[in-house]
Amino acid sequence: MPYGSRLAATMARRLGRECVYTPSARLALYLALRRWCRPGARVLMSPVNDDVILFVVLAAGLRPVQAPVSVWDGNIDPAAVPDSTWRSVDAVLTTNLYGLPDRVVELRRRCEELGIPLIEDAAHAIGTHVDGQPIGTFGKAAAFSLSKHVAAMAGGFLAVEDAHTRRELELLRDDLLVPGRLAGDLATALRPLARSAVRTLHLVRPTWRTMQRLGLLERDDFRMPLHAPRLAVSALDGPSLTAYEPWVRVDLHDFRSRHGALVRGQLSLRMALLDGNLARRRAGVSVLSGTAWASPALRDRAATHDGPLPLFRVPLLVRDRDALVERLVRHGVVSGYIYDPPLDDYAGAEFADPSPDPTAARWFASHVLPADPLLALKITNALTREQATTAHPSTPTPVPDATPPTPLGQ
Repeated sequence: MPYGSRLAATMARRLGRECVYTPSARLALYLALRRWCRPGARVLMSPVNDDVILFVVLAAGLRPVQAPVSVWDGNIDPAAVPDSTWRSVDAVLTTNLYGLPDRVVELRRRCEELGIPLIEDAAHAIGTHVDGQPIGTFGKAAAFSLSKHVAAMAGGFLAVEDAHTRRELELLRDDLLVPGRLAGDLATALRPLARSAVRTLHLVRPTWRTMQRLGLLERDDFRMPLHAPRLAVSALDGPSLTAYEPWVRVDLHDFRSRHGALVRGQLSLRMALLDGNLARRRAGVSVLSGTAWASPALRDRAATHDGPLPLFRVPLLVRDRDALVERLVRHGVVSGYIYDPPLDDYAGAEFADPSPDPTAARWFASHVLPADPLLALKITNALTREQATTAHPSTPTPVPDATPPTPLGQ
């Protein structure tokens, strides 16, 4: 029986696609890129994305090509991508940033016209649908993360179109897995419980500050250190996951460990709670969408998707974001998943083709505050107390509803 087949079957029933279980979404994405892209291929992607994803693309021996994005959601704007760029790329990688879906219908149409694969990064988007179709079923393959929506801190899937491809990818996955250890499995199983205890006991602020002082955080800023000279040397060995492991493993050192029955059993239990988790996220998104800080993209998506989406994070647009992030820690709110600066500014032209128009990505990345919908009331109250103000682009961009609603309680 293939490794993780029961978990994969559960996800396959939800998506209606064949699924391969992986220890992490980043390993799932690496499998997809190796399967559908030849070494040296050029991959169009959003620059508002986790730096780990950039390194996964590089590890697969590919060239990241940064696309223009929407100023309201950070996802690829297909209409703004120059024809010359479309003709030069060999694949497209979506982001579905914070769970807001990419313009997948248009991207799929473009990819079909060009005869190139569409690969979906659906790590933030379990439960998101477009025109009644689940995100993760539009492209050749899609990577999902259990650590996002069920707080498992492990586990992922690669969804593909047919059983033959699934079996092929299972073999490639097995070659990349490293043996797990009991101590590692125990740590993986206990991490979610420890995080839950910290929140329940209202210890978020002291715990976060202590980790900062002790240097236990792998990122001193929103991005991890690039270490450009070492990164350039690693490229000589690409494609190679091992060569890029110092970057790909950040924040998840067991990203390709073969977890045992303990971890997989816990993941099965957490997957049974997924629908309840998604319902609570929708409720939180509904609250945060009604604030003045919410991106207009939220109201647009709610109107076209029959209500609020079960977002992983809700994009709020605020002034003085960096200072506000520091102040929110006093309220027990630690803001993660901030992808600033954009990847082309972060990595430079040596490691990525820059966007032809970086303005929208820079503005969005420097103003977005990703809010956990499961903490919607706590975050709303904290922002109100801090007198957070809404950010607007200096050059107005048309939106379906340009007048934001009043914050709760005002």
